[in-house]
Amino acid sequence: MSVSAASLGVSRETFDRLALFVALLEKWNPRINLVAKSTLPEVWDRHIRDSLQLARLPCRPIPHWADLGSGGGFPGLVIAIFAAETGNPAQTTLVESDQRKATFLRTVLRETEVSAQVLPQRIENISPLGADLVSARALADLTTLLGFAQRHLAPGGTCLFQKGKNWKSELQSAQEAWHFSYHAISSQTEPQAVVLKIEGLSRV
Repeated sequence: MSVSAASLGVSRETFDRLALFVALLEKWNPRINLVAKSTLPEVWDRHIRDSLQLARLPCRPIPHWADLGSGGGFPGLVIAIFAAETGNPAQTTLVESDQRKATFLRTVLRETEVSAQVLPQRIENISPLGADLVSARALADLTTLLGFAQRHLAPGGTCLFQKGKNWKSELQSAQEAWHFSYHAISSQTEPQAVVLKIEGLSRV
């Protein structure tokens, strides 16, 4: 399947930045394993498009978006690249404790001329970020993610967590420890997967 700015629904400038990101990912991946090697042939659908769906979900201006465990840049780098075109979110923070991956994230930001903050520390050790929106992809189970989110969310903040086919069992476990409202949004790229939009978070 050919990929273009039109097929992704982005500007030519954003597409060029995403293409540079993909090129850097393919160059760095053999050395530091940013994504599973088996997923590289379908990187545009499996990783880029999958992350873009998150970037388009907010229906209001987001002053500060924090992506936890950014790894190879999904969804955090894609969010930051998309924001360079749209202005939303106004600020993006990428949290990644692996120093080599943090270096990769900074390299992509520099090469694409996109602004975002990279914090190369463990999520639980960072001072509370006060983010309006917190995201994570393939980082931890939902109960653990909600603990991270409570620390770093601003009052009234929103979580967007990408979850696979076992999301219902994770949700059930999380509800034993946390109060929250949620909306399960069907993934545009992976059958049985969802984006969990979570608000009103508090401990049981």
